[in-house]
Amino acid sequence: MQFLVDLWVPILVAGLATFVVSALAWTVFPHHKKEFGKLASEDAVMDAIRAGNPGPGLYSTPHMADFGESGSAEGKAKMMRGPITFITVAPGGVPQMGPMMAKSFLFNVFVAAFIAYIAWHTLPAGTEYLQVFRVTGSMGFMAYAFGSIPESIWFARPWSSLLLQAFDSMLTALVLAGIFGWLWP
Repeated sequence: MQFLVDLWVPILVAGLATFVVSALAWTVFPHHKKEFGKLASEDAVMDAIRAGNPGPGLYSTPHMADFGESGSAEGKAKMMRGPITFITVAPGGVPQMGPMMAKSFLFNVFVAAFIAYIAWHTLPAGTEYLQVFRVTGSMGFMAYAFGSIPESIWFARPWSSLLLQAFDSMLTALVLAGIFGWLWP
């Protein structure tokens, strides 16, 4: 746990800075403004979902309990008729921004701590700024961008959305890398 003693300042500063960059990407920068579309029959869809009374969670339609069901004539017909959907249901009401922002900040600190752990074991104290920047920036980009790729492969997340995420990830990684390079012991 020596890495926490040596790198607690860059971990916290990077966690805060990456939280701010992420917040700016979603609230100020224009590139996410048209990422989510509106269904033409939004009210009818919301009424249908409410009528089914699903609890918060992940759902898919048509739902296939196993591969055997998806291979059946009925399962294939449902798939062909479509649409195929992947739905996240959250509780009704105004989202509680405070707890979500706190979780987002903690996530960024958690990522920074893992990057610090790996960097501390691979880069000695006194390593030049650019080398620390390269190593921590690469890890930061991987941490923020690569986890979303399976969503595009398996769950129909548009590739354009993934590219927007990759852009945000690059900005976040650059900020994180700059902070680690600057505050490296």
